[in-house]
Amino acid sequence: MNKVLYIDDASSMRKLVNLVIGKEFDLTLAENGQQGLEALDKETFDVILSDVNMPVMDGLTFLKKARELDAYRFVPILMMTTEASPEMKAQGKALGATGWIVKPFNPDNLANTIRKVI
Repeated sequence: MNKVLYIDDASSMRKLVNLVIGKEFDLTLAENGQQGLEALDKETFDVILSDVNMPVMDGLTFLKKARELDAYRFVPILMMTTEASPEMKAQGKALGATGWIVKPFNPDNLANTIRKVI
C-alpha cells in the first residue's frame, strides 16, 4: 500500500481526505509544515499532499525544505489549496511542486491524481 502524507491545519480537511483516500492509501496526517518535516524523518512516503496557508510553517516553506532532502528530491509533492493564482502556482512550481490541486477538490479525482503521480 502506497504511503501518503497529508499536511493541512484544518481538521475538517484532514478528516475529509482520510475519508476519501484513507482506505486506498496508508495515510499519515500532519497539522503544519513543521509536523510534516518531522514525519519525513520517521517514515518514507510515496506522495505528499500539502496545504499552502498554515501556521508554524506554511506549505511553500515545507516544499522548499522537503526538496532539500535527498530522499524527497523526486517524490511527488502536490499542493492542495484554495490558492489558485498563476503567481502562487508558479512559485510552487519553482520550488518543486509536482502539481496543484485547488480546493474544493473533486473527491473522485483525488485518488486518481495520486495514482497518476506515483
